[in-house]
Amino acid sequence: MADKRMQFTWDPIALAAQLRNIARQSQVLMRHFVSHQPDAIRFGMGHRSTLGFEFFELMTRMMTDPVVVASAQIDLFYNTLGIWHKTAERMLMLHARDADAPKDKRFKHPEWSENAVFNFVTDSYLVAAESILSAIRDVKGMDEASARRVDFYTRQFVDALSPSNFVATNPEVLTATLASGGQNLLRGLENLLADLERGNGRLAITMTDLKAFRLGENIATTPGKIVYQNELMQLIQYTPSTREVRRRPVLIVPPWINKFYVLDLQPKNSFIKWAVDQGHTVFAISWVNPDEKLAAKGFENYMLEGPLAALDAIESATGERSVNAIGYCLGGTLLASTAAYSAAKGDDRITSATYFATLVDFTEVGDMAVFIDEEQLASLERRMRERGYLEAQDMATAFNMLRANDLIWSFVVSNYLLGKEHIPVDLLFWNSDSTRMPAAMHSFYLRKMYQQNLLAKPGGISWRIRRSICRKSGLRPSFWLRAKTTLRRGNRPMRRHACTPRRSSSFYPMRAIWLASSARQALSTAIGRTTICRPGRTNGSPTLRLIKGRGGRFGTNG
Repeated sequence: MADKRMQFTWDPIALAAQLRNIARQSQVLMRHFVSHQPDAIRFGMGHRSTLGFEFFELMTRMMTDPVVVASAQIDLFYNTLGIWHKTAERMLMLHARDADAPKDKRFKHPEWSENAVFNFVTDSYLVAAESILSAIRDVKGMDEASARRVDFYTRQFVDALSPSNFVATNPEVLTATLASGGQNLLRGLENLLADLERGNGRLAITMTDLKAFRLGENIATTPGKIVYQNELMQLIQYTPSTREVRRRPVLIVPPWINKFYVLDLQPKNSFIKWAVDQGHTVFAISWVNPDEKLAAKGFENYMLEGPLAALDAIESATGERSVNAIGYCLGGTLLASTAAYSAAKGDDRITSATYFATLVDFTEVGDMAVFIDEEQLASLERRMRERGYLEAQDMATAFNMLRANDLIWSFVVSNYLLGKEHIPVDLLFWNSDSTRMPAAMHSFYLRKMYQQNLLAKPGGISWRIRRSICRKSGLRPSFWLRAKTTLRRGNRPMRRHACTPRRSSSFYPMRAIWLASSARQALSTAIGRTTICRPGRTNGSPTLRLIKGRGGRFGTNG
């Protein structure tokens, strides 16, 4: 069996073609690398120029309190002895392997537990990683922001050193290498070079088959047309699928970090299709992908030219003045701001609001806080002023770092070590379809909300002289959708409902989609209470049309 598995056939013509392709890509990438040297100190939205001082402070604190280090070393010693003891028993056939499946997804391949050597490697890594992290978290005297950053970047380092990320210590990769004669590594190198080329010298990890999906054909397929547009957005009205429609329309305000179709991936998991099939007249905002011309557009512009402009357009298209609104992620924050502004003006057109994965109180934002301090914000603002916007890749990298094992290292192993073909996943396609952020808007959002948390404070933010009081928006009812996740307060993990008005954790697209798809029954009840059916009128108005012929039925994001 082993001999058969080891047999492989060399194809010299195919190998030569691979090597030629690798050489060509390497030359292109070297030129990109030389021209992008200043980018080397960037970590997504963050900047590592201050990290050295914080780690120096950590070392100083450790030296002044050696008990913490000594305690961690003693625990590491005894835990390592336990691993050696268990491994020796397995080698001598005195102890069978553990029957329980590994809890860490990085080590789910059977060889990690069935092979005593790789099991020893796994256990040794996990014990060492826990020792390093516990020693850092037990250091006293550092301010909370610095301690959080040191802990975050140490976890990035520890995750990077996982034995699953290296050829020689990953049994699955070794098996594939022997079985294919190293072809998996050549394919992986081609994948790596292609990702570097796609990112213009910066690694842009491909998470899915980007050629497998085409908008309007097998993703974002719910029929609709653009009925309004301005500099910042296009408003899509989806075609009714029922004889009767509910009188009050639904307005969806998605985030502008990614594209609008997060709630309309495929018919089987499309929230928008489901809502249309329930008789709702659904409108959704499709935000523009901004360039330097929109650098001065602020958060207030997004409110005035987004939801407020959409409300006027909806009334023009349907004759209905009020809507049931849904806000998703950053779009939900914008919706809450709009509701507060409208309440201050006595505007009651938003009858109800439902929030998916939305923050309005930024008291505790999880690991996103590592990117939000004065030095890093100032550095980020300087970068944005140069171009007029934040690059989409910077935002994507920051989010990926929040779940590095899931959104970075798992793809490193699959794409570059195993050389696997990319699997088509609609959600990951959407997640890869990121957009830029205007400089003025993003600076305002990070400073006023993340850093100063003014949206949650009465009178904290002024929109066109009128002050927004988010806690007293006057909106009834409001519905919040949330999911459980684990956050950390200091060194103690705590279970919280993430994505609530008050708390948040790192963004993760799978959980976000679960929120939307599992909300159907609750949302049907919530919206159903505030809408009535009107027979014989499907579109509400004959003004359903394309504006200037741009964007087709799906809108354009630039």
